[in-house]
Amino acid sequence: MFKAIHFLFKSFRALKINLNPSISDSNYPAAGKNKNLPWPVAVIDIGATSLRMQISEIHPDGKIRKLETFSQAVSIGKDSFIIGRISRETIEDCVHVLRIYVAKLNEYGIRDAGQLRVVATSAVKEAQNRLAFVDRVFVATGLEIRALDEAETHRLTFVGALPLIENEPKIFSKPSMICEISGGTTEVLFFDQQEVLFSQSYRQGSLRIRKAIEFFGGPISTSRSVMEAQLLRMIGQIKHESEKYKLENLVAIGGDIRFAANQLIGNKKPAGITQEIGLEQLGLLTTEILSESTDRLVSRFHLSLPEAESLGPALLAYYMVGKELGFEKLFVSHFNLRDGIVQEMASGGGSSKLVERQTISSAIQMGKKFKFDNQHAIHVSNLACQLFDQLADLHGLGRRFRMILEMASILHEVGSFVSTRSYHKHSMYLIRNAEFFGIGSHDVELVALVARYHRRASPQPSHDGYNKLNRMDRVSVAKLASILRIAKALDSTRRQPIRDIQCTQLATSVEIETADVADISVELLEMRKSAQMFSDIFGLKVVLKLQREQA
Repeated sequence: MFKAIHFLFKSFRALKINLNPSISDSNYPAAGKNKNLPWPVAVIDIGATSLRMQISEIHPDGKIRKLETFSQAVSIGKDSFIIGRISRETIEDCVHVLRIYVAKLNEYGIRDAGQLRVVATSAVKEAQNRLAFVDRVFVATGLEIRALDEAETHRLTFVGALPLIENEPKIFSKPSMICEISGGTTEVLFFDQQEVLFSQSYRQGSLRIRKAIEFFGGPISTSRSVMEAQLLRMIGQIKHESEKYKLENLVAIGGDIRFAANQLIGNKKPAGITQEIGLEQLGLLTTEILSESTDRLVSRFHLSLPEAESLGPALLAYYMVGKELGFEKLFVSHFNLRDGIVQEMASGGGSSKLVERQTISSAIQMGKKFKFDNQHAIHVSNLACQLFDQLADLHGLGRRFRMILEMASILHEVGSFVSTRSYHKHSMYLIRNAEFFGIGSHDVELVALVARYHRRASPQPSHDGYNKLNRMDRVSVAKLASILRIAKALDSTRRQPIRDIQCTQLATSVEIETADVADISVELLEMRKSAQMFSDIFGLKVVLKLQREQA
């Protein structure tokens, strides 16, 4: 018994805890149920080199206060990127740390699913035994891990940066680049004020670089040229994209660059929370770090072994990105992925309208790439959103599905670029294989299926993609596709005669009234065919008519 208690105490002591002693945990169990009180939430981030947990409180006015942060080193990335799977020992280390985190969550009364997000990045996603890892964690702790894809990571990074963009305009109001070098990937985001210009993930991170050095066979301190050769290929791609924009600032985020800023500046910080360091200074520190052995870095800077292994390659990557893109300095910001997740939780769990606008913009850019009928697509999208909003009580779908419908409406005819024959199926294929800012792969699949069902056959259990959805998603796709069919029928002439509609739900029908045109005979004919799917799903007939005073 004594050994068990001693082991648990050592585990807590090993965690890096930033505790605000003024917080009283006992108040929080009721706070999650009473929206007039601060609401405690938590995010657990399972990364390549550490398990991090952030506990915050969301106030009724939307303000966020960070309460505690925890970090425990693990070797998930080293296992995943080097041997291709997470070892049993590493899995059990993660389980042990997560059990401690669960105990801390219970102290805050964080028990509801709406108060907690557990996410994982590339180290877990790429492991051959990722399902075994996720299942083991769930069995041991009850935590459900969600692996983030690239688009979701970009969205959350942008959301996390928004407060800085608003509060530090001297830096963030100019065309800038956000860069994060993690263990497995390099995330790049170009933005101008609140507009995303470009986002991309590159499969090049500090631990992957280290893997190449170990394959090369030399010590990391003498293998800088090998690392530089690897990085130049990736940086060449970034530079090619950056030439389209006049980027003025490089904003670096991540634990390794924060370490560098602390070493170069110490506790000196400007009025905001962004630190400025010269690129030449960073280069000198990088050379110093690369000259040290891993063991020496651990003892000198009190780092964990995974942190020490990733530090040198990461700093070299930041330095070379800045040098090759012509920057003389970079800004180090302290926001992170977890901040973005908490921001979304504060907004009710969905993306902000600003982020949604960026996502819709990326859909329009795809449509232009495939030479879609811009006026028709945007008009059908507007009509579909009017139908969605006015029939909210009928379909019962949330704002996330509104964006899915809007994207599907914009892109429903992009398949015509391939062929006018069965173009709805080509649309599905093109959407599935496209990259959109801020929307995950699962929702992209829903967009593709809604676009696929805007014409011809209704969803069938044998259809590719549809047959893999759960019941809720199958029903949602059918509802959205039926709304899209009606919206398309309302612009059957492709001249946009009907712009504003008024929907009224009656006992046996849904009436759609418009005062835009004197003659709706063409739309009436098309509606008879297109409204059948809607009637099958909702059990209501669709009636299109002119408003009484005009009729």
